[in-house]
Amino acid sequence: MASPEELQVFRDYGESWYRFRKGLESRFQPREPLAQQPQVTAEARCKLVSWLIPVYRHFGISFEALCLAVNIIDRFLSTTPIAADCFQLLGVTALLIACKQVEVHPPSMEELLTLCCNAFSRHQLRNLECLVLRRLGFELAAPTVSFFLEHFSQLRLEARGADAGEAADARSLAGGMAELSLADYAFVKYAPSLLAAGSLGLADCLLRHRRPLDLRISGYPQWLLRHCMTHLRLLVSLNGQSLHLLLPPEVIQKCRCLWSSR
Repeated sequence: MASPEELQVFRDYGESWYRFRKGLESRFQPREPLAQQPQVTAEARCKLVSWLIPVYRHFGISFEALCLAVNIIDRFLSTTPIAADCFQLLGVTALLIACKQVEVHPPSMEELLTLCCNAFSRHQLRNLECLVLRRLGFELAAPTVSFFLEHFSQLRLEARGADAGEAADARSLAGGMAELSLADYAFVKYAPSLLAAGSLGLADCLLRHRRPLDLRISGYPQWLLRHCMTHLRLLVSLNGQSLHLLLPPEVIQKCRCLWSSR
């Protein structure tokens, strides 16, 4: 969890930073990104994002960068039709752009192209990078589910009687669910802050925590949170084995609903 210094920074600036990022959500949320795509389907998008998940873990990239990359992909798809045989190139291009935005040491073009079995050239990657940046107006500061997961988890630690162990386990399980949701096109409709709150709420429920996060801090009505959590619960039930690969063993041990997925 956060260090004492990080907690102090959160106390000083966390609320104002949260309000600023929350105010940007609707501006950066893609609207039906596949509606104008004749060659890209929800299944193809699922395969691409599912491929990017082990890629970002291979490079040790932050979850924030992965979330931002998926946002870049969806926002670009909302503006520009793309051929199916260029879709993987869009994935690595979006990841490269996201890493340049938030990582100190982003992977190189050569490393990313190697993962594509050198099916694309540096020239193609550079050209698509320029096109994506132009289509998005160089606006890359999208609020992500990663940011809101961290914010709500920090608020939880600040509450009186907070259980740091429960907070850490809930953050880990919620992060795994959020990763899975990135690949599912049905979750594009949820704002990142709603998805973060729903993931943490469901994580507390599945882990049977005594001091769950007070979801009222999210500002969302209960019915909307329940709708999101129901959708997430279905995602977990259908992807239990995949979730096993994303979570620490100690969290899996505490979550009985995942035992049968081994």
